[in-house]
Amino acid sequence: MPATTNELVANAKAIAKKLSAPAAVVGAFALGAALFVGHGRVQAAAMPLDDNSVSALTALDHAMEAVASKVTPAVVNVAVTARGNNEEEADGGEGGQLQQLPPGLRQFFGPLMPQGQQPDQQPLEHGIGSGIIISPDGYIVTNNHVVNGATQIKVTLNDRRVFNAKVIGTDKLTDLAVIKINATNLPTIAWGDSTKLEPGQTVLAFGSPFGYFQFSVTRGIISAVNRPNPYSDDARKPGGYIQTDAAINPGNSGGPLVDARGELVGINTFIISNSGSFAGAGFAIPAQMVRTTAEQLMKNGKIEHGYLGININDVTPANAQFFNLKDASGAIVAQVSPDSPASRGGLKQGDVVTEVNGQKVTNGGALQVAISEMNPGAALKLGVIRDGQPVSLNLTVGQYHAKGEEASNDSPTGQQKGKIGLAVADLNDQARQQLNVPESIKGVVVQQVRPGSPADDAGIQPGDVVVEVNRKPAASASQFMSAVRATAAGKDLLLLVWSRGNASYRTVHTDPDLAQNGDDNQ
Repeated sequence: MPATTNELVANAKAIAKKLSAPAAVVGAFALGAALFVGHGRVQAAAMPLDDNSVSALTALDHAMEAVASKVTPAVVNVAVTARGNNEEEADGGEGGQLQQLPPGLRQFFGPLMPQGQQPDQQPLEHGIGSGIIISPDGYIVTNNHVVNGATQIKVTLNDRRVFNAKVIGTDKLTDLAVIKINATNLPTIAWGDSTKLEPGQTVLAFGSPFGYFQFSVTRGIISAVNRPNPYSDDARKPGGYIQTDAAINPGNSGGPLVDARGELVGINTFIISNSGSFAGAGFAIPAQMVRTTAEQLMKNGKIEHGYLGININDVTPANAQFFNLKDASGAIVAQVSPDSPASRGGLKQGDVVTEVNGQKVTNGGALQVAISEMNPGAALKLGVIRDGQPVSLNLTVGQYHAKGEEASNDSPTGQQKGKIGLAVADLNDQARQQLNVPESIKGVVVQQVRPGSPADDAGIQPGDVVVEVNRKPAASASQFMSAVRATAAGKDLLLLVWSRGNASYRTVHTDPDLAQNGDDNQ
């Protein structure tokens, strides 16, 4: 063990030793009949273990064993060979399977090892993931990042048979993929209902941790549901993740998360960890989304996601007051794309979506999942709160097409501190061109953000464009500063911020100590 680990163990033993002595003495007086003296020390007689004493534990063990034996035959190991790209990898580009993954996924996709190649050749990379059989004729669900760019896929079944697999379809948006092996009469897993999951429920995670320990199973609980995607590189990617403390490690990608009935409730996808190994927070794609995606991939080989053309935020206790809401639930429309299904259906910036086809919307993630699962052309009825009043809108779902808008963060440097820690300037033609800001966006460009300031805490960065202050336009720097100064000391501000092609509402908690300074910048 490392020195720090030895130190912790030693300290733990020392503490335990100090605490055990007085406890034994007290116990000697209270339970004299159960203690005896031997060789100058007091010892407690061992309590016998009978069936009644351990019946609850053995019953739990038997239940978990039954679930594991039911699920394990349908779990597979997925070994992938892919070609990297030396030049693009050196440049930090998109070449190479490992380099394409977000930070939380790079460490999660098992060992990914370049093989020795000549300098002018693309290196071979090998990776290990997991998967689950969903049909007797060989269809398997795994993660897109497991098979992305694969030149060869080999699937090992629980009975140790090995098959070549082909990719049926992938979906980068949900990070799901379906592959197929040429086999029949295979064991499969039953679909569960992830919409009924509650924190505290028991779950089991299956897979091949670290790529070597095939067909492992770990036990835990549902820690939370409907978590957003912390590594999303596209605001349109749906969240809705299941968080669990069932141990998930590199190599578990694509493996199943099952409930107490042995039914599939999620596909293990990533972890959040400083060490690269499990630290108590694993995340799975809910079966609700997995099933819809897998069925479309099996049928068509591709996915047509529903699309409205909006950017959204969660309603929170901090921002609910700005939208005249009675409770902190719903999804705030922060941006509506021109000529999108949302704009054609009458949805407006600042609307709060509370219902989709009669079903309550608790937050932005729930709305994203609901829309992404709908087919293009489907009718959609939205319940909306607009300026405190309920509105019903009828829309037609459009088809999602990925876009790659990005904006540079290069900008001039401001000089002064202010009430919320922002230095801003008018959005002139030069700044608009430099930051690739569309003509439809009107506001002020952020030049500098003071570290540790209220603006910094709200995630505002140089190069962002502030469009509104407290639901009112901020078309110029002077208009922005007047709105900020008019806000009472210690009173929250709601800013509509355009950043890297997407708009979102940010609640800024103002700094009372800087509220009365005379700086021109805020």
